[in-house]
Amino acid sequence: MPCLTKTFSSLAIALLSAFALPAAHAQDFPNRAVRIVATFTAGGAADATARIFAEKLSVLWKQPVYVDNRIGGGGSIGADNVFRSPPDGYTLLLATNTHVINHVLLKGLAYDYTKDFVPLGLVTSTATMLAVTPNIKANNLKEVTEMLKASPGKYQYSACNMASPQHFSMEMYKHALNLEAQNIPYRGCTPAITDALGGQINIVMASVTAMSAFVKQGTLKPIAVMSSKRSPTLPDVPTARESGIPELKNFALDNYYGFMAPRGTPPAIQKKLEADIMAVAKTFSEPEMKARIEAAGLEPFVMNSTDMMKLIRSDADKLATAAKQANIQAE
Repeated sequence: MPCLTKTFSSLAIALLSAFALPAAHAQDFPNRAVRIVATFTAGGAADATARIFAEKLSVLWKQPVYVDNRIGGGGSIGADNVFRSPPDGYTLLLATNTHVINHVLLKGLAYDYTKDFVPLGLVTSTATMLAVTPNIKANNLKEVTEMLKASPGKYQYSACNMASPQHFSMEMYKHALNLEAQNIPYRGCTPAITDALGGQINIVMASVTAMSAFVKQGTLKPIAVMSSKRSPTLPDVPTARESGIPELKNFALDNYYGFMAPRGTPPAIQKKLEADIMAVAKTFSEPEMKARIEAAGLEPFVMNSTDMMKLIRSDADKLATAAKQANIQAE
């Protein structure tokens, strides 16, 4: 019997040690440099989000946190790099809804974006807006809808890149109301807006930040924000949901940025990462942080890990439907 008791005691100690080990690692985390993989070039909204958080988390953790720009494949190359990294919390993905688009459009990816990464929270966004040139008489989304219905196929629009969040927003709006308008593909929002200002295009879908200066100058007329909430940059512009069009009462496609880690990251470390990321996000209302995110063209879009994954899965379903309806394919 003493021998049996000793065996059970040893087993209990081993089990307790096994459960205590992740917690101990979490308390010690991080004890070396953390890498944030941003899958787009330096200077953009995604990169700016990564760098702001790298700086603040470095101070919080008293460890280096650096941004690694892994570009290419519309963000899939960088995501693949994170997927193949050790699931220990030391490599994070700066997640965007472009990764959800890749999940929908790109075949043969080594990873499943909705299963092979764990969410750590959303933090910022760049609102998408529909605008028209001043010669268009329509002043709101109802009037733009009536204009497009009255002249099917007459109007052309620009929406930054093909298969971009802006392109999907326009196609989802068109399909919801059975509208016809031709997409003129561009490589980036800047040339699309430039051609709208030049009169070659009368309807443009791009970020609020990219168009706000022209709206204030009167060279572009804002119609509706296609995101889930109004933009603080142009707070008087209503959302599509607020247009009074029944088919759009639940319409929204947010262009967001947040953080994910490889699947298998210990739960205790996930919890610490999320708590610290949310702690930084809570400082957005402070003057210094508010100025920084506004200067980068960003808006607060804070969401915990649970709600982040719900949104990703919901968007994946919406985008898959839109891609099929509009025959949107990866370039």
